[in-house]
Amino acid sequence: MSFILIRNSAETGVSSHKKEGSVKHFRLTVLIAIALLASASLCAQGFSITITVDENCNGRFTNTAGFNSALPCGIHADPGPGGRPNALTYDLLNPPGLVAGDLILVEPGGTAAVTSDIIRFNASSFVQGGTGSLVFYSDNADGVDATADIGFPLALYTNTLTVTEVGAEGANGFTYTPTAGQPGFVAGAAGPVTYVIISDSPAPEPASIGLMLAGLGVLVSRRCLRKKSA
Repeated sequence: MSFILIRNSAETGVSSHKKEGSVKHFRLTVLIAIALLASASLCAQGFSITITVDENCNGRFTNTAGFNSALPCGIHADPGPGGRPNALTYDLLNPPGLVAGDLILVEPGGTAAVTSDIIRFNASSFVQGGTGSLVFYSDNADGVDATADIGFPLALYTNTLTVTEVGAEGANGFTYTPTAGQPGFVAGAAGPVTYVIISDSPAPEPASIGLMLAGLGVLVSRRCLRKKSA
C-alpha cells in the first residue's frame, strides 16, 4: 500500500524524462533492491517504507507489506525557497505529515565541503490534489550527464541537514532515514521511511547480476539465522 492514495504517471499524464543509459541502470537497480527487500522481509521487525530515487527520474516506493510502485516523476517548477523552474521532481504518493526541508549531500574527502546534491522535500506536489514531493538537484559544474544536473536552488529552507555521500566518485549516494523534525520525515507513516538516494552509480554488467543477488541473499539469510538464535 502507499501512504494514502496511489497515482501513477499514466493516470496523471505526467511525463517521464529518461535517458537510454539510465533506463538500463534503473531496471538493474530495482531488480537488486526488490530481491534484497523481499529477502529481508522474512526476518524484518515491524513495518517500514523504502523510497529509492536517482538523477534521471527513476523512482520506486516499496514497503515491507509487499507494496511496490514506480513514483510519478517529471520536470516541474519547484515551489520551495529559491526553487528552479525546471527541477526534477518526484511525487511521494501523499505522505501524511511530510516535514519540508533540504537534505544537503556533500562529496566525501577534502578539507572543504563541496555540495554534490540537494534533496528537497516539499509539502505540495505537482499531481492535482496530491501532497508531498521530492526534488532532486545535482551539481553541474563538471558538465551535464543527468536530468537533475541543473545546479542548485537559489535559496534553502531553514530546516536543513548536511550529510556526506558514501562511495567513490561515479558510484556514490546516501541512505537516509530521517527522525522527527528532519527533512523528509513522515509523521503519519506507520513505520520508518528510508530514502535510498543514488547520486552516481554505474549499472552492473548483466553477467554479474546473478552473483550480486546470490550474495545479497546469503547475507540476509545469515542475519535472519543470527536473530533466531539470539
